Amino acid sequence: MLVALERFDLRIPGCGSLKEKRHVVKALTGGLRSKFNVAVAEVDHHNLWQRTTIAVSAVSGEAFHAKRVMHEVEKFVDRWAEVEIIDADLTLHSPDD
Repeated sequence: MLVALERFDLRIPGCGSLKEKRHVVKALTGGLRSKFNVAVAEVDHHNLWQRTTIAVSAVSGEAFHAKRVMHEVEKFVDRWAEVEIIDADLTLHSPDD
């Protein structure tokens, strides 16, 4: 078993309020959940209008599959018009570590 975890530090340039930010983040995280069947959470920058950090995780039996899913997730986030990726960090975790 392998867990892939990717953290995305995002800029949301069009937001002027926390309400607008919540709308963008909710749409993005919902899209990720429905398209890739992954777990998603906003994990940082909760009170900033134009910044957020989301974490995406997937469980797989093989490293290749986990990396492939996370690569597709990263492409999806990169294509999301309302956000810009500042940084992305992928880590793989196994129970043997």
